[in-house]
Amino acid sequence: MKYLMLIYGNDEVWNSADADAFAKLVSEVDAFTAGLRDSGELVDAQGLVDRPKAVRVVGGAPVVTDGPYLEAKEYVGSYFMVDVDSEERAMEIAAAYPALRHSRGLGGGLEVWPLMREGDEAV
Repeated sequence: MKYLMLIYGNDEVWNSADADAFAKLVSEVDAFTAGLRDSGELVDAQGLVDRPKAVRVVGGAPVVTDGPYLEAKEYVGSYFMVDVDSEERAMEIAAAYPALRHSRGLGGGLEVWPLMREGDEAV
């Protein structure tokens, strides 16, 4: 089953690391991702360049605004997707994500989303 891992952070987390700490974190995340790639479990991994745009229908017409939640401090900064045999394995991978240890209680985290397969019923 495939799982989407959404990695959250906020400006305080992203801007609080000095250059050496940030380089160490990038190295740890790269090694983590390489391990998933080597195991065959990694489907995709990407950082997101900018905050999102949201498209909603207001008064019958599409309206584009900045971000889904402008008031939120946390936002998705990157994601990765794995294809694993069990939810337990997906949770092991999520718990091992190196950046979780670097937020120092300032926010951030990781959401684990199981992806629908063709023929699955929406809940």
